[in-house]
Amino acid sequence: MKVLLDTHCWLWMQAAPERFSDRARSLLLDDTNELLFSAASSWEIAFKYAQGKLDLPDPPSRYVPSRLQGSGVTPIPIEHVHALRVAELPFHHRDPFDRLLIAQSQLERAPLLTVDDKLRAYDVELIWAS
Repeated sequence: MKVLLDTHCWLWMQAAPERFSDRARSLLLDDTNELLFSAASSWEIAFKYAQGKLDLPDPPSRYVPSRLQGSGVTPIPIEHVHALRVAELPFHHRDPFDRLLIAQSQLERAPLLTVDDKLRAYDVELIWAS
């Protein structure tokens, strides 16, 4: 199964894996699952780091690639179809990063691993991380 990682879930994988539920941890450790990490999450990490809202041991330009390398997580780009799908989503939530991840989850047919309760309002398959 393909699973799209919400940004905070990917960050938890790096620094706080104990925050995951047993079910989520099993899903993450099952090598038959393909874990996807969106360029939208890299953008969100860079944005929040630049605003001083996210503390990392290295700048995002080093942190993200170094953690992705050899992690078994598949990076996926933001395609035009993903960006354009955002216009079709209702405005339950205005966060541009989350809206793009929802669009990618829908189009890639990959459930989104998250703990963000606001995403329940969308027509998207969610897997709860905690």
